[in-house]
Amino acid sequence: SPAGSNSIPCGQSMTITINADSCYSIQDVLVDGVSQGPLSSYTFTNITANHSVSAVFNQITYPINATAGPHGSISPSGITNQNCGSNQEYIIQPDPCYEVSDVVVDGISLGPLLTYTFTNIQTPHTIDAAFVQLSYEITAISSPNFSITPTGTTNVLCGQDQTYTFQADSCFRITDVFINGESQGPVSSYTFTNVQSSY
Repeated sequence: SPAGSNSIPCGQSMTITINADSCYSIQDVLVDGVSQGPLSSYTFTNITANHSVSAVFNQITYPINATAGPHGSISPSGITNQNCGSNQEYIIQPDPCYEVSDVVVDGISLGPLLTYTFTNIQTPHTIDAAFVQLSYEITAISSPNFSITPTGTTNVLCGQDQTYTFQADSCFRITDVFINGESQGPVSSYTFTNVQSSY
């Protein structure tokens, strides 16, 4: 500013001001084709010839650092440079047998999110995802004259195995064992393999 062609009387001075739009910065100012660097103004003094001024601008970018703890991923991951004013979505994916325990954005816990979007980015950001292994309950109920080990409710980590043993009291014998209501016959033990649900 002022832009375009301007007629200045010989011997006078003129100041040109350069302003970048929002989300942009001044990269360079060329005076008579010669780089002057990222100036915000330039003054011609004692003008005795024609001159030219042109300005070049850069869009500002901000880094977002995305990390994920063990047993899951975040996409995109690592450091990405995002244009000022843009939006960026992140997708959080736990591994099998795990779930998202927390997502921390710029140091603030937001809970177990599966997606998060930065909108109208104006500053650098960080996003970090943490994961926890799922567990399921298996409830074992003994009958009179009959015991189960372990008894009661047991928490079993997803994907692991859990074995139960059955023992009849003296003068008794096992006639049947039921798993989720289904008869297994007079077995002395039963193993839940690769546990993926409660029983």
